[in-house]
This record gives sequence, structure tokens and C-alpha cells, in this order.
Amino acid sequence: MTSNTVETCIKILENAKTIVVLTGAGISTESGIKDFRSRTGIYNLAPEYILSLDYFYKQPKEFYQFAIDNLYHPEAVPNEGHQILAKWEKEGKVTSIITQNIDGLHQKAGSENVIEFHGTIKTATCRNCGKTYSTSEMINRLKTMDDFYICNHCKTKREEDHFIKPDVVLFGDTGDWFSTEGFNHILNLIRQADCLLVLGTSLKVTPFSTFPQYKSNGVPLIIINKGDTPYDHAPNTFVLQESIGETLSIIDEKFN
Repeated sequence: MTSNTVETCIKILENAKTIVVLTGAGISTESGIKDFRSRTGIYNLAPEYILSLDYFYKQPKEFYQFAIDNLYHPEAVPNEGHQILAKWEKEGKVTSIITQNIDGLHQKAGSENVIEFHGTIKTATCRNCGKTYSTSEMINRLKTMDDFYICNHCKTKREEDHFIKPDVVLFGDTGDWFSTEGFNHILNLIRQADCLLVLGTSLKVTPFSTFPQYKSNGVPLIIINKGDTPYDHAPNTFVLQESIGETLSIIDEKFN
């Protein structure tokens, strides 16, 4: 860990009053949840296609089984990184967390201002009538029903619109999962930030990857991620390729 970079980040974060945080799978790996693109990630088990809308419609049982086995972690608990972000929010330093993660660990840690940009694995919704099912209910349906993915209210119809889809963004989703108003709200939060803190994401999946481009000129960008990102060499950017929990803990101790 480069001491000069750490000291610079400490000063930036200590003086910041409106920190907006962008998080990805890397913050949850320290809670035992697999990421996607690393050597031990989910995409080494299966191709991206298995988490696509097309695969969901063609092979709903196989899709659900894979999602439940690899994306649903109700037993996972927040790690030190999640807890420190929640602490900083209570102290008024962190104004918002915008996350790619679907695990709900930020909320479990106590963070309240969380935008789940890629949705949540906790629920699934009928694409026709909007009836919502818990994931635990979908697991029970999978075990006991052949057509578990067809909504009870729409059972006589088998068109794709009546499938019960997990409330997560899949490859091939057209974008109707996030409103224009919601997207603009995120951009406004980023524009108003006096520091943008990126944790555990390679920033390679659009449109999430574009968010750092919307920060105001001169606002520092701090990236804590074990892999490279497209922004590592951008002006006023500070990069630490270290453990998120350990690094945030060091920074938080210096505040006191």
C-alpha cells in the first residue's frame, strides 16, 4: 500500500462533506460472496449468457437454479467495509451509495441511502401483473412445481410476459428496469459530490461504468479495487489496489 497515496486519500475523505460511493462485487467478496470476473469468479463457472434475459426465457429452471446457487446468499453478513460506510453515513460524510450489488449487505450494515442499480436478489416479480414473490418462495416453488416460474394470477397464459423474473438486471435487459428520472437522480447526486469513492468494481459494465464521468471538474476520484479500471490514470484520481475493509479501516482510524 503506497503510504503517500493513502495519506492523500485520508486528507481528501476527512475534508469531504458529500461523498458519493460506487460499489461493486469486490466489496462483498470479503463477506464470502463470489465476484464475477476474477480468476475465481462466477464467469469462470459459466458464461455471461447464463445470466441473460434470453437464457432466462429459454431455460427458466436452469437459470433459477444457477441464480439461487450463485447469487442468493441470505446467510452472508456485512464486512468491515460495509460497516464503515454505514458509520460514515451516520456521521454525515457519505450521502449516497450507488451499488451494482444485489446482495443487500449495505442495508444490513445500516446504510439507508442506497440505490441498488442492478436490482435485488431478494424478490422476483411477474412481468404481467406485477405480483411480487420472495426468493425463498421461489425456491419452494422450484422444488414443488414444474411451472414454478409462471405467476399464479396468470397461470392460464404461458407467454413470456407472464414469467416471474428475479428483480435483478440481466444481460439483454432493455433499460426499462430503471427510469429516466431515477437515472438522472443518480447523475445529480454525483455532480453534487465533493468526492467520488469507488470500491470493488472494475467499471467495465455500462451504464454504471460511465458514472465517474459525471463528477464535477476538480472533484477527486478515489478507487479502491484489486484490479485495474479505465479511470486509473485519469486526472485527480487516486488508486489503491488493496483490501477494501482493511483500507477503509486504516482511513477511518486516522479520522479519530
